[in-house]
Amino acid sequence: MLEGLASSPLMPVLFTSHGNPMDIPLPHYGNPFLSYLGDLGKEIRAKHEVKAIIVVSAHWCTQGSFVNISPWPETIYDYYGFPKNYYTLKYPAPGSPSLAREISSEISEINTTTDWGFDHGNWPMLRHLFPDADIPVIQLSLDYYQAAQYHFELGKKLKKYREKGVLIIGSGAVVHNIKLAAPKMFGGDSSLYGWDEEFDQWVREKLEVRDFKSLLEYGKTSLGQLSAPTPDHYMPLIYSLALMDDKDSLRHTYESILPAFSDRSFIIE
Repeated sequence: MLEGLASSPLMPVLFTSHGNPMDIPLPHYGNPFLSYLGDLGKEIRAKHEVKAIIVVSAHWCTQGSFVNISPWPETIYDYYGFPKNYYTLKYPAPGSPSLAREISSEISEINTTTDWGFDHGNWPMLRHLFPDADIPVIQLSLDYYQAAQYHFELGKKLKKYREKGVLIIGSGAVVHNIKLAAPKMFGGDSSLYGWDEEFDQWVREKLEVRDFKSLLEYGKTSLGQLSAPTPDHYMPLIYSLALMDDKDSLRHTYESILPAFSDRSFIIE
């Protein structure tokens, strides 16, 4: 599919949370976060012809960088212990083997595979953003063993696809400490730790002044170590920043903070 994508007006770039996994089976517009996704998807389609989507998901961590070349990627339920209805939902969007192979051939760091599909950093978000599942989607893995600078430089190499009608989405979380979030979430305690909100606001401030150096070196701060103790949910943000041009603006599309978990999301356009 999508042989030889033609040039098109510059596409936006998203960084978005993929939400609370407890909310996965909720209907469209079922809570404020899902309403934000639904409204944002309508806004994007009103302004742009989205020919394909690349998702950089926090939930596909690999050794090396990969794109999926399956023509019909499967819906993956990479979570455990939920009721049966969490495992029946599907997001039947097609893949784009031709685009995935083009990316791999042009960017030496990226390899192809059929070993993955749409994980829960991908389809629970896309089913509200683009509910018709009519846009080809490919997913890019995160090389778990590389530093932030590697991801930033790799993200820059994807920039040309913004000019081919491709919407690139970093799907993660600014604050994501499951070890400390879980006791409060399952205990019904919504009070913040304090450091979670402080780091979320620190990221917002650094985004406002385009201080990418500080955002890349987040792990040097105690707040960063608490808020992103593993790199998986923070690195999609780095890809989104790497795709930004000097003339782009950055608009915060959703801001919400829970204990040790942030839904902060933004659009670059």
